[in-house]
Amino acid sequence: MSSILVVEDDEKLNKVMWKYLSDQGYTVVSCLDADTAMETLTEQKIDIIVSDIMMKGIDGFEFADSVRRLNKTIPILFVSALDDTKRKGYRMGIDDYMVKPIELEELLMRVEALIRRANIANEKELRVGDLVLNAEEVTAFLNEEPVKVTLREFQILYKLLSYPKKTFTRLQLMDEFWGYETESEPRAVDVYITKLRNKFSESTAFEIVTVHGLGYKAVLKER
Repeated sequence: MSSILVVEDDEKLNKVMWKYLSDQGYTVVSCLDADTAMETLTEQKIDIIVSDIMMKGIDGFEFADSVRRLNKTIPILFVSALDDTKRKGYRMGIDDYMVKPIELEELLMRVEALIRRANIANEKELRVGDLVLNAEEVTAFLNEEPVKVTLREFQILYKLLSYPKKTFTRLQLMDEFWGYETESEPRAVDVYITKLRNKFSESTAFEIVTVHGLGYKAVLKER
């Protein structure tokens, strides 16, 4: 089972998260401050970090910055009462964000999703029926034939297929693959979805479905 580092200076919430995640079978290490958490990262194998932002001494932003200098790929989930700091967190390289008060079941789902995503990234290759995507080489093969894709097309398709049935809004995709400072309109995503549908229209394994009023999701076809 994966190991989780919980960094939270509220002792009661820290214990609640530690117990809940431990009961799900995870190895959980809890720390009350960022200094102790950094020591833990250098001494133990940690697969994902769940961290508060507003902590005494080193806050969550400084902590995340230090973590990224040490490890650029470990998933970081911020848990904070501050809803207006998401963009700053994402710019610093965190992977997900929850606003307090948190639902423990949602926390578990987000942790599982981040671990799954990290595992996929480590494998570098995603196979879905007749489609093979290689993240290291940024290549796509459909029925063993190469399909020419741009980097952004590849990133969007890889994201959707990594989480089948999960709906991603246009803004979510824009923030991740265009960046927060882009001047492009969210409808630019539609153009890329159309291109992907055209290029992979012959696939018998999946389709990209429009979720009206929200965005898009990949749906695997029954065989």
